Amino acid sequence: MTTAVAAPFRFFSLQVVRTRRLGPSLVRVTFTGADLHAFHSDGRDQSLSLFLPHPGQAEPVVPLELGWGSPRSSEAESGGGWWQAWRELPDDVRAVMRSYTLRALRRDPDEIDIDFALHTPAGPASRWASRAAAGDRVLLLGPAIADNRAIRFRPPEDTGLVVLWGDETAVPAATAVLESLPPGTRVRAWLEVPHAGDIQDVETAADAEITWLVRHDGSPAAVDAVRDAPLPASDAPYVWIAGESGRVKELRRHFVGERGIDRRRVTFVGYWRRGLTEEQLRAFGE
Repeated sequence: MTTAVAAPFRFFSLQVVRTRRLGPSLVRVTFTGADLHAFHSDGRDQSLSLFLPHPGQAEPVVPLELGWGSPRSSEAESGGGWWQAWRELPDDVRAVMRSYTLRALRRDPDEIDIDFALHTPAGPASRWASRAAAGDRVLLLGPAIADNRAIRFRPPEDTGLVVLWGDETAVPAATAVLESLPPGTRVRAWLEVPHAGDIQDVETAADAEITWLVRHDGSPAAVDAVRDAPLPASDAPYVWIAGESGRVKELRRHFVGERGIDRRRVTFVGYWRRGLTEEQLRAFGE
């Protein structure tokens, strides 16, 4: 497979090293690759584009020989490079593209972890992850520069309190953020998962209060869970919200409208939308 390069993002041809179930709804897949030494990221909520093969394919089909262009680049929007050619391939041939966040990057050996949420009913990425085995091949569009525009968690320098909310699709990013925070950082976090078995131990040097919301155990809805929490404006809070788009919008209205937090201090990312595939979501944005 050829590799196209352009800063600050490039393609990486990877293969699965191992997998580990983290709970009923989460599986961690560890990847390596010959070019992974050129993958650089400051972590946190680093966004990635992952290309997966269909059942029966040895590797994902992406026409990289046609040149560079990312799904979010002006070249892609104008139909240039591999992006347009990839879109024109038959649905059952074209690699499945899904957006994920980096869970961890390690050196010696070069490895990355990506945590997959196992949805019900399962989509193509959930099915792939649940069956992934050592040697399986994927293609990754990721950063060649550590501090890049696909990292959204950027608290202002005067932040006195970090506020986090994420569902199971955002738990990998939220836990990576928590692990990255320096000692003494005050954090109030709510992490929502389907099952009690999905709760994880989070190692952080921050002064973090983490509440796990378990949907199948009748935990309160997102806004109800955070509404009564004391988050005084004098603490100069910075808010990061990620997960299902409807919940994210509701929480943003709560923090900005009800609590009066400056919207410039609220980062919100809809990782998915209930009832829509990623292809349908992408079509809405075009």
